[in-house]
Amino acid sequence: MNESWTIKGELALSCNCTVFCPCVLSLGQHPPTEGYCQTWMGIRIDEGRIGDANLSGVNVGLIVEIPGLMSRGNWTAGLFIDEKASIYAVKGLTKIFTGKAGGTTGLLSILVGKFLGVQQGKITYKTEGATRIFSIDKLVEGAVTPVRGSHKGEAVVIRNSEYWIAPDVTVARADKSRVRAFGRNWNFAGRSAEICSIDWGNG
Repeated sequence: MNESWTIKGELALSCNCTVFCPCVLSLGQHPPTEGYCQTWMGIRIDEGRIGDANLSGVNVGLIVEIPGLMSRGNWTAGLFIDEKASIYAVKGLTKIFTGKAGGTTGLLSILVGKFLGVQQGKITYKTEGATRIFSIDKLVEGAVTPVRGSHKGEAVVIRNSEYWIAPDVTVARADKSRVRAFGRNWNFAGRSAEICSIDWGNG
């Protein structure tokens, strides 16, 4: 039986789609704008736990490649975990982000066909104004800013969706988005991005 787990915090995502990624509302039934998906996600865990392991204050990163429709699977994924995470947190987060812990991320155990492994390093997730700045050593360097709407400069937000990451998604654009990791060399500046508050778990 899986250990109970929860993660509350924020996620910033940058992908190779033009603004805005159609996968959010189509729930993976519409192809990415380039026909395939390359993306990184940065996650700031404000509160979290798996079993007896405390995950609070730990940052996490993911890179994902999807060859076509998200719903068809055959994803390739690599995981980055904060260097300050305990060995128990690393084991727990690996279970969560490979889908083996069930719950919100459980579908990853079905969709990810190739797991590139886990790397630990210095991961930072900062907010400067409305911009989220995410970095993993020099492997991932990102800055994403919400797209402003017409109402008093507020961000464009998709609300009450069935998107697995979060029901409310802030539409964003990448100011900076470089990946040099796991043999990948990507640059998604000017492309689609998302910012979401997350409340995940298997309860």
